[in-house]
Amino acid sequence: MTRASASSRAAPAQAAAPSLDWARPWWQALRPWGGPALAAWQAGAEVGQALNRVATAAPRFVPQSALPAGVAYEDFVHTQGAVPTRDNPHDFFNGLIWLACPRTKRRLNQLQAAEIARDGVRATRGPVRDAITLLDENGALLSAPEPLWQALAGRRWAELFGPMRPLWRQAHLWLLGHATLEKLLAPYPSITAHVLPAPPGLDSLAQADAWLAEWLSAERLAAKPFAPLPVLGVPGWWPPNEAPGFYQDVRVFRPLPVRIPGAGGTADT
Repeated sequence: MTRASASSRAAPAQAAAPSLDWARPWWQALRPWGGPALAAWQAGAEVGQALNRVATAAPRFVPQSALPAGVAYEDFVHTQGAVPTRDNPHDFFNGLIWLACPRTKRRLNQLQAAEIARDGVRATRGPVRDAITLLDENGALLSAPEPLWQALAGRRWAELFGPMRPLWRQAHLWLLGHATLEKLLAPYPSITAHVLPAPPGLDSLAQADAWLAEWLSAERLAAKPFAPLPVLGVPGWWPPNEAPGFYQDVRVFRPLPVRIPGAGGTADT
């Protein structure tokens, strides 16, 4: 995630704290931190202050104005152990992921800082920074039986959500991307997460955080090992997906691009 310093642009107006139904599947795992933090925000605290009341360890959350002009956001977080935070849902969810998945967020920040130290802040991010940003903003982790993951990777939607539907009871999906979480404030079918596979058997967010932080590396991320998943298609996550026609919208459930021999690229079918 790259962000301009507060001194380089006008500060946005403070957004009102939203109301959340913590029973929603995509927010349930974040409730231990999100419940009290949201209550503090709703009571009048700034987002950073609300998050700090819940935090038990680094990082601290500081106002966006603490980010000096000309300093990269990622470098500031890395060197100062502090996260510049604006008063809006986007940064609120970013803070919740820091609280819930501190190992993963620290590892992503370390990898970002290493890329910036090597290449500087360029107009075009390299493949590693692209992948880090994708995971940070829209990523998810899926611990599931291997056949289910293979069907997802192949975008075999009819199989994934038809005959394989019972396998989802053995799966755990955790949304890590704060932009995806923000979009789910007003759900719509095409909200898509970019999913990484995790070993079967992980059954808590703490386990997922520990595993992912160890797994992450620049080399693995550069390969962009993600599979797109319209998250409201997950069984049990959204009542409309019980209707047979829900998965037939190819604008949402897109087929896997296929390579056309001799064309030098891929094309959607």
